[in-house]
Amino acid sequence: MEKLIENEYATLVCYPKEKIVCHTFHQFINGNAFREVMSKGADAFVQNRCTKWLSEDGDNPELKKEDVDWGEKFWEKRILAAGWKYWALVMPENKIGQLTLRAIMQRYQDMGVTIQIFKNHNDALNWLEMQN
Repeated sequence: MEKLIENEYATLVCYPKEKIVCHTFHQFINGNAFREVMSKGADAFVQNRCTKWLSEDGDNPELKKEDVDWGEKFWEKRILAAGWKYWALVMPENKIGQLTLRAIMQRYQDMGVTIQIFKNHNDALNWLEMQN
């Protein structure tokens, strides 16, 4: 495991052997802090030829529209082109955050990404490790 970011907002790690990038949000995150995590994650995803992403968003109550729009414009193209196939999510407790993520999930399912929702990190990671 390679730790890429560790701060009050998020932890970002890459499991090169397993081809997984994982972000864990520790609190509400938006703007430059959000974009830094997602950009560094995309860098690691491309460099390590990853195909799997784990989003642990349980402590982030929502995503701001500006960040969702940024992700669609800049982030998703990079990892889809790199071969993104599997996405495991630990959903936020907040209902607004869940609704936003469900819309994003539908978008990526329509693009061919296989998605599963989990209640905890370990179950999500185990599922990703079993995907080829």
